[in-house]
Amino acid sequence: MSDTNTSRLPLYIAATSLIVLLVLAGLSTFVYIQTQSELSDLRERMTELQSRIELIDGSGSNGIRDQKVYALTEKSVVQILNKQTGLDGLEPTASGSGFIYDKKGNIITNYHVIEEAETIEVTFLDGETVKAVLIGADPYSDLAVLKVETSQEKLKQVTLGNSSELSVGDTIYAVGAPFGLSWSLTKGVVSQIGRTLPTSGGYSVVGVIQVDAAINPGNSGGPLLNSLAEVVGVNTAIQSETGMFSGVGFAISSVLIQKVVPSLIEKGRYDHSWVGIAGSDVTPSIAEKMDLTESRGFLVISVVEDSPAERAGIRSGNKTEVVDGRNMTLGGDVITHIDNKTVRKLEDLLAYLEYQTEPGDKIILRTIRDGQILDIEVTLGVRPPPQTE
Repeated sequence: MSDTNTSRLPLYIAATSLIVLLVLAGLSTFVYIQTQSELSDLRERMTELQSRIELIDGSGSNGIRDQKVYALTEKSVVQILNKQTGLDGLEPTASGSGFIYDKKGNIITNYHVIEEAETIEVTFLDGETVKAVLIGADPYSDLAVLKVETSQEKLKQVTLGNSSELSVGDTIYAVGAPFGLSWSLTKGVVSQIGRTLPTSGGYSVVGVIQVDAAINPGNSGGPLLNSLAEVVGVNTAIQSETGMFSGVGFAISSVLIQKVVPSLIEKGRYDHSWVGIAGSDVTPSIAEKMDLTESRGFLVISVVEDSPAERAGIRSGNKTEVVDGRNMTLGGDVITHIDNKTVRKLEDLLAYLEYQTEPGDKIILRTIRDGQILDIEVTLGVRPPPQTE
């Protein structure tokens, strides 16, 4: 080894040592920052857990409980603005609410809040507004998923509860932006469960929760909470003759959310089971005309061409008679059971199809045809998209 190389050796060693020290310092800083972030997140989780434990214990007055429910949720709720092109460029067309579903930036809202939007803006509790991308929508359940890019600190996801555990009289809370008044809390009770709400394409959302908590324009898409601050529904609609709240509000159940939303995130759509029939609930007058022993079940009036029902041999009506003063097509199959579950009316059939089946499943429909009982196997298809005018 030459004298020149020998003299440079300490310099190489020093440079290498410096690089190693810089790398180690950078790693230490990174680890420190990550640790501090994780510790901060852990402290926040512990605080939230303590609050939930207190809610479960029932400690504190009703007012204190209400405050805790709100405090556990406020950072998870967002305001949503639907903008479309107008005379002055992009203009606000509709507004509503939503809530953070996960740490990946997915946000749940109603489909009707963002329908036909050209630009969607999401505002967080601290006032920051960001643009959102629509990644999945389902008009039939009136659910949609948006995605935002923002800091992890802002993405405080909700805790989903089980709406099937709700009972009439349970305390519930609605959080949203009625009339643009962001982060408003209202309180009420579950008025009834298992309601049906008309939606796109002549179909209905089934298993809807009816509440008396004040829900007004702007609340749509916001969370319905139980007394543990868990999301048990998405506030969706009101029933009113004036357009203002009159004591009857509706929310899409969390059970349906848990079925639909993962598919919206993964595929951008949700496939609903489909039979392909239309008809009427059996009334006493229909039962009398068709010589039925009882007035329950669903009368098939028409069968969609090339539908699962047609392929299975479900029979539609074949004669017109006057029933209760109006013409009606009779003679079709009367569905009384689906997979041995009683069908009292259409809602029973729709609820079973929505919550208990998937496209491709085989079901058994028990029908009454010309006084005989038939069991007909139907392979379920995918409900066609709503027709646009």
